[in-house]
Amino acid sequence: MSEYGTLQDRVRCKSLMNKVMKAEDTIQFFKNGMNLGWSGFTPAGYPKEVPIALAEHVEKNNLQGKLKFNLFIGASVGAETEDRWAINDMIDRRWPYQTGKNIAAGINEGRIRMGDKHLSLFAQDLGYGFYTKDTESGKLDLAIIEVSAITEDGGLVPTTSCGVIPEILMVCDKIIVEVNTGEPSFEGIHDIISCKTPPNREVFNITKAGSRIGTTYCPCDPSKIIAVVESKRRDKGRAFAEQDDTSEAIANHIIDFFSHEVKMGRLPKNLLPLQSGVGSIANAVIGGLAKGPFSNLTVYTEVLQDTMLDLFDSGKLDAASSCSLSLSETPGFPRFFENWDKYFDKITLRPLSISNAPEPIRRLGCIAMNTPVEIDIYAHANSTLVGGTRMINGLGGSGDFLRNGFLKIMHTPSSRPSKTDPNGISCVVPHCSHIDHTEHDLDCVVTEQGLADLRGMAPKDRAKRIIEKCAHPDYKPILTEYLSIATADCLKRKVGHEPQLWDRAFKMHLNLERNGTMKIKNWDVKVDLCE
Repeated sequence: MSEYGTLQDRVRCKSLMNKVMKAEDTIQFFKNGMNLGWSGFTPAGYPKEVPIALAEHVEKNNLQGKLKFNLFIGASVGAETEDRWAINDMIDRRWPYQTGKNIAAGINEGRIRMGDKHLSLFAQDLGYGFYTKDTESGKLDLAIIEVSAITEDGGLVPTTSCGVIPEILMVCDKIIVEVNTGEPSFEGIHDIISCKTPPNREVFNITKAGSRIGTTYCPCDPSKIIAVVESKRRDKGRAFAEQDDTSEAIANHIIDFFSHEVKMGRLPKNLLPLQSGVGSIANAVIGGLAKGPFSNLTVYTEVLQDTMLDLFDSGKLDAASSCSLSLSETPGFPRFFENWDKYFDKITLRPLSISNAPEPIRRLGCIAMNTPVEIDIYAHANSTLVGGTRMINGLGGSGDFLRNGFLKIMHTPSSRPSKTDPNGISCVVPHCSHIDHTEHDLDCVVTEQGLADLRGMAPKDRAKRIIEKCAHPDYKPILTEYLSIATADCLKRKVGHEPQLWDRAFKMHLNLERNGTMKIKNWDVKVDLCE
């Protein structure tokens, strides 16, 4: 018996107790080429027992590359499941966001076909049946869902994330349920809506971060459930990113900016609902707010990281809405469980289709803060592809918030080390090697050097300000010279609204590829199109 109760306690639909089996007994349900839907979102709330049993089955029977699946998951899941599947060549296609060294390697080596998508649109399109339109049934073949409990009528109560569970249930008729008794039941923390398809789609009447408009469970026909598996494994979670001088400097610039906006009357004293991405900078910003001058804060975001607990503990955070409780395995989750009564009633977990929906983001006036790979002098941003070709994780939900927020902020170090140069990679470039967010989406760019407020500025003015405020000192003269050359050339040809020289715009990227640094010697170039 778990300290958190028994399987019998958690499965209140008693007819389903006849379908209880061990994880290895579910292997019979899986066939090569199946389309699978998993619960989970940024290593939280994902199934563990069944995926691990399948990986062990493949390893014991030398089935690597012979038992492959197409995975449709809200976002990333634990490395002990998906990354292990990647090692065993068990993944053919993967939508829409992932983390893990081995799955990223599989994608970039061409062994795994990944599709990238704004997360709110992925959830929506999955429910519309767009990803299964070419299958014989028009549905997912099988779903694996982790839950805290099953209600009397078969409703599924998620654990630490909601992900795309409602949409999976819409397009899947066979479900394996993992009931996690290794942690407390999260029943009561969720706010679930199963979105209808147009023209019957309804209003998301969320007027505050803590508004509730749905149920605490996902409605499910119990006849769809083909197996119930008990799990005691906790989420591996997201490793806690330590703050450094750079991330703290960025956080201080942002907090100073908020203070100025409050003083000028453009923000209320308790700001507006905050959305913060993942990583050390996001952690530093939230940590800075815990020490900062603002109180009665609220959060409307997609991921709650460890420093959100600091913000609760400071007494300055009143309510937080998210898709996922993406805490670290240690100390995050133990800290949450030990202080359950302090945090539980202040947190609302919503499905991805609600947490990232443009409608409440715009209505609430969310302040969006996310980290790119690079940003260019005109405020286009690359969030996904290093060098324009190497996938890191995926677009995630950054665009959902950067397109629709009240203030849209991107924060990044001004430079990153390369193998041969401690400041070899400039995160401010003439033109991004790949564009996920356009110049039309962003209001502010922040590095440890400073904050560039770009609201109301024309392109050439934006470029000057980004270089002045955000570029690393090693790259300021290089970027200034490029802007000067490009402006003179383009204005001479009367094409100077947003000057770019395409024979040189990527010279810094090419120099990095060949010489290990973006510090080019000059902007000279020789291009013979006849060679």
